[in-house]
Amino acid sequence: MDSKTLAQFIEATDGISKPWLLVQLRIKKLQEQRDTMTQDAYMAELAELHQQLMNLGEWWIGREDEAFGPLPGSE
Repeated sequence: MDSKTLAQFIEATDGISKPWLLVQLRIKKLQEQRDTMTQDAYMAELAELHQQLMNLGEWWIGREDEAFGPLPGSE
């Protein structure tokens, strides 16, 4: 799934209110830009995204099925 498809999924499923999906979208976009970045710039961006994900805390507790279940249509 590319970033455009992921963005459409997030939009269609009202995922804009789910910060873990937004971090996932940013990671996908970063992966797509990797070939145009220096290794240091890529690693710095990746470290920043990792920190933002860690700052979300244990957001999945009580939402395991929603957060970690299969994407709709992928079954």
